Amino acid sequence: MHMLSKPIGQNGSARQISPMKRDQAVMDEGPAMQGRPGQVTERIAIFIDGSNLFYGANQLGCEVDYRRLLVRLTQGRALLRAYFYTGVDPQNDKQRGFLLWLRHNGYRVMAKDLITMPDQSKKANLEVEMAIDMIGLCGYCDTVVLLSGNGDLAYALNQVSYKGVQVEVVGLRSMVSESLLTVADRYTDLAEIRTEIQKP
Repeated sequence: MHMLSKPIGQNGSARQISPMKRDQAVMDEGPAMQGRPGQVTERIAIFIDGSNLFYGANQLGCEVDYRRLLVRLTQGRALLRAYFYTGVDPQNDKQRGFLLWLRHNGYRVMAKDLITMPDQSKKANLEVEMAIDMIGLCGYCDTVVLLSGNGDLAYALNQVSYKGVQVEVVGLRSMVSESLLTVADRYTDLAEIRTEIQKP
């Protein structure tokens, strides 16, 4: 794993969550979110850009095992939510089955119908939904993990960091915007964890 040299809190983002707020949130979540008595378990929220992950894995020539991916991104921490954002083709039964499988295996799927562009390509923009969800949920977790390379999300990610939440970015280096790396406290290259997340 490659660690960015920028320390947590650079550019004025070093506001830590108070112990009182942390303890209250853990009590609200119940015992499943707690570690040893008197110790607060780090809570994370994961936001996955399905399109970015698909093309990144395609470039690496691997097929993602989504159970293993969730384990790798969580790394033993308490998972608050794992969101998966994707465009969908209403006529694609195989894709609908895949998204149903994700919903039954730890993911919350946020889907939007694909729109056909003038050049006949199909696209679904989910940046607004991702940004709103990250900012809305960051008050309940210690770390936000973003699997995407989309630089349009850098501003929202920066707002998350200003709230004292650690920011981790995961993605294939050639597909990750420099603006995301500037905001991130930690960056993980998808190529470096390929063997941990691909299907056998």
